[in-house]
Amino acid sequence: MKNIGIIGSGSWGVALGIHLANMGNNIKIWSFDKTEADLINEKRECKFLPNIKLPENIVCKLDYEEVIKDTDIILHVTPSKFTRNIVRDYKKYITNQPIIICSKGLEAETFYTLDKIFEEELPNTKIGVLSGPSHAEEVSLGIPTAIVIASKHNDVIEEIQKTFMNEKLRVYSSNDVVGVELGGALKNIIAFCAGMAVGLNLGDNTFAALATRGLKEIAKLGVELGGEFNTFYGLTGLGDLIVTVMSEHSRNRKAGKLIAQGKSIEEAKNQVGMVIEGLDNIEIAYKLAKKYNIEMPIVETVYDVLYNGLSPEEAVTMLMTRDKKAE
Repeated sequence: MKNIGIIGSGSWGVALGIHLANMGNNIKIWSFDKTEADLINEKRECKFLPNIKLPENIVCKLDYEEVIKDTDIILHVTPSKFTRNIVRDYKKYITNQPIIICSKGLEAETFYTLDKIFEEELPNTKIGVLSGPSHAEEVSLGIPTAIVIASKHNDVIEEIQKTFMNEKLRVYSSNDVVGVELGGALKNIIAFCAGMAVGLNLGDNTFAALATRGLKEIAKLGVELGGEFNTFYGLTGLGDLIVTVMSEHSRNRKAGKLIAQGKSIEEAKNQVGMVIEGLDNIEIAYKLAKKYNIEMPIVETVYDVLYNGLSPEEAVTMLMTRDKKAE
């Protein structure tokens, strides 16, 4: 049994808390929202995971120190764009516990993967990254899932595998921290594009082409940024891409569908009701592709849809009528 602190009370943070609580661990979750905290503590519910009753060994607090004190492991599960500011708020309470990043995204101002933010803000803390094809809704229900823990520290990998693994959740290991992070962050872009395909009433052929060519783009950029090629064809690349492109659970896919149906970016955000990491990552990936002179036609086209007035229908035509080339 371990004492585990979770920074973030969204669907993924709570789902991980449910899994770990069911394994007998004591879970403390930090939330910035008193309403969310009260719902967890008083009704044993999470608004993002309807019809799920939370175990009694989960409590939610509004104070970082209360959540972090006397913990063995910290899970960081907040929207990526808030990561640095939130880490700065709680880093004074960190002692010797490892921090496991469970968020997926990049920092817009620096183009950093999230582990680099932690290395700057907490240089003496051991960091890991947990990623893979894992919808919160399914993990909270105990549906069999496989994910990856990546770290430069083998003792962190071993501790997370021992703490998390059971017949419901299998955890593979990796030392490719950058590749695991980028696979999780960049696949959200292709999921957003898949949602646009749904909104345009396109078919299975389109989905297959989009996923395959999208993965190619992700891998090209990911290797340029320091990830290992094979990582992008494993659970945190191909696996995460499949589950996010195909599933109605995906908030990125929902947002893409709404955009293709004529909604504005703000309308899509409001209707989805949760943070849409893919929207932020599209702009970052577009700028990185330009910086490193990498051809990423899917990313470039969806960027033009969002920010340059290109219609989704025109975007499909542009992608389909590009110059002939070998696969």
